[in-house]
Amino acid sequence: MDTAGAPGPEPGPGTPDGDVAVCASLRTTDVEEAGSFCRRMFYGPLEIKPAAGGGEPIAFSGDVAQIGPITIGDISYGAEMCLSTGDLETAYHVLAPLTGAVQVLHRSAATTADPSQAAVFRPLGDISLRWSADCRLISVKIERLALERELDATLDRKVGSPLPLGATFGLAGGPGRSWLGLIRLLLGEVRQPDGLTLLPTLLRRWRELAVSGLAQAVEHPFSTGQAGRPTARRPRTVKRTLDAMHTEPGRSFTAAELAAIAGVGIRVLQESFRQHVGVPPQTYLRRLRLEGVHAELSRAGPGVVSVSEVATRWGFTHLGRFAGAYRDRYGVTPSQTLRDRT
Repeated sequence: MDTAGAPGPEPGPGTPDGDVAVCASLRTTDVEEAGSFCRRMFYGPLEIKPAAGGGEPIAFSGDVAQIGPITIGDISYGAEMCLSTGDLETAYHVLAPLTGAVQVLHRSAATTADPSQAAVFRPLGDISLRWSADCRLISVKIERLALERELDATLDRKVGSPLPLGATFGLAGGPGRSWLGLIRLLLGEVRQPDGLTLLPTLLRRWRELAVSGLAQAVEHPFSTGQAGRPTARRPRTVKRTLDAMHTEPGRSFTAAELAAIAGVGIRVLQESFRQHVGVPPQTYLRRLRLEGVHAELSRAGPGVVSVSEVATRWGFTHLGRFAGAYRDRYGVTPSQTLRDRT
């Protein structure tokens, strides 16, 4: 076991202004020790076990820094692992693999994170992960209020809480690649004894840039720029389809219409979406619509709109099925979301 750089007392959640970085490192072959380290640095209820269910040896490596509202970790296990946790509640989280892959199940939606795309977790919903043995990734936890305030400022509008973020964003190009590069550089700098920790003002600015960079990279239904759009590794067929969905989310696209927009067959488009987006086209469109409805209900003024009016505007024609899908995704009914605002 190597615990070089590990803190004496348990670190707290960093400092409110991000002027100080709390760093910790662990190298171990003990699953329980690795789990204790990750729970201390990230989430208390996190459960970790080898995928085979036995006591297979691992080669855990973790380098973590807490900087104000951000926690950044470079994590690997050296073995196939299963991880699970409940609601994150107070944070958003991003997993960005450098090698290998992570199979993700979050809020009953399955996707895969790999070096071409990061997985994004909202504060609500159980999370199950299956890490490949060769997976090494950058794990980023951002306090809920920090990201919500930043995205509200970026969009110049109140989006609501939790934010209507996509389940993935691209890492191969554009804002996603730039953000990951910044995060890795920030982690490396704060772990150097003569790095950014000696320059509190600059450290705070880098930390703020990390939050604002994620707000630009992450996908959401309200982006007018590159955020929420496919990045370089996604093929043009997928890009064209996503552009059409984001332009007219309330339109009743059929599978055949989406395939015609993409210029390929239905099965080819579905497979391309599973590979490059993580879900089939109609699933992505339904999620896009649900997030649009949720955001609109979350910011609606008293007596301004009704649930049926907003749902219809976002393309839901069967209100019963809509209400069930909304409750499955957000844990409350649409009317409860609207009442919370009124």
